[in-house]
Amino acid sequence: MPIIFHCEHCGKRIEAQESAGGKWDKCPACHNKLYVPGSDFDEDLKLAPVDESDEAKRKRLMAETYELTQDILREREVPNELEESVTSASRMTDEELMETIITYLRQMADGDLDQAKETADLIVPFGARAVEILDRIALSEMPEPELTHIPQQVLASLIRNLRTRVS
Repeated sequence: MPIIFHCEHCGKRIEAQESAGGKWDKCPACHNKLYVPGSDFDEDLKLAPVDESDEAKRKRLMAETYELTQDILREREVPNELEESVTSASRMTDEELMETIITYLRQMADGDLDQAKETADLIVPFGARAVEILDRIALSEMPEPELTHIPQQVLASLIRNLRTRVS
């Protein structure tokens, strides 16, 4: 008994041998690739209406996904505290920046790493200005009085590390 169905591309009525059921073939009219249904195929396929509760659930899940995505994107934005510290940092004078850098170097030399990290976070936004001050300290024949207790090689290493972090 032949399998009778319609091409999904051109709509032409097609008769196929029963052995072709469940395989792919070409439409004799439009030559598009199509699937030949199995022999148990019923031309009068009854379609059920769309379940409204499933559609509502899908829309709700899509809205939740959108909100979660927006929340994640908002988390990536700069926190207000950091914005305020950067804004106040941009008002720091060269003398204040110099004092902050010296404080950082002393904290590192004394092993107060947590405080040094916080101090470095205040220095980093100044970039080029901080590098200039670090270079001045490094090239100075006589170190700042607050740094005289730090061995010269250790001080040079600390300056180099901060300079790398800043630039």
